[in-house]
Amino acid sequence: MIRLTTVNELTLCAECDGAGTLFTKTGAMIGFYGDCTFDKVMLGPQGNNMQALLGQLGRRLVGENIPLMKVVSNGPTESYYACQARHVTVVELQRGESIMVESEDLLAFTDTVDYGIKPIGCGVISQKGMFTSELTGNGPGAQVAFMTNGNPIVMETPCCVDPDAMVAFTGPEPAFKTNVSWKNFLGQSSGESYMLDYQRPGFKVVIQPYERGSGIDVGVDRGGSAYVQRNPLFR
Repeated sequence: MIRLTTVNELTLCAECDGAGTLFTKTGAMIGFYGDCTFDKVMLGPQGNNMQALLGQLGRRLVGENIPLMKVVSNGPTESYYACQARHVTVVELQRGESIMVESEDLLAFTDTVDYGIKPIGCGVISQKGMFTSELTGNGPGAQVAFMTNGNPIVMETPCCVDPDAMVAFTGPEPAFKTNVSWKNFLGQSSGESYMLDYQRPGFKVVIQPYERGSGIDVGVDRGGSAYVQRNPLFR
């Protein structure tokens, strides 16, 4: 079985005491001990070719597909993974428990995790699009590693977050909340015109101190470029 931990916040460590399989972002390996093999996943991590093909087609269709690499450990191994010095977070999933993660932020997951997609209707407003990746535990030792730009912040629901700062969440999909007035159309927006509203208590939302470029701009004095709020606390 493979066990995932973080090293110095920026690196994922995968330790295996026997035989094990891990799926990672292609090209993310930066070093290893022992006997590891690395193969590009042509279709998907599903159990059979038809499921893998359908999963691949679905992720490609909605823009939630990332190139995956299959890492097989033969005996005791220790391998390391990273991507552009982004911060790495590891979460454990119980059987049937799911977490939604943006595909661009997904780094790795164990072979006891099902990898699929989930529709997020309100996501069309932000750069994330209308779907996100859904990872569900289906066996013992299920773990997922994802990345953030800067240290992640974990918020308890109910809460509201900026769609362009959201990285991952558990529980049902959020509602859409707006704060638009006539000032927006004069280019005098507060920069917080829309947000994701997680209403059901008892779940978690992971955000990062960095905002993607928004998918919509309701101002008229910025030449059509999307507005990105800057928070001086994270400079």
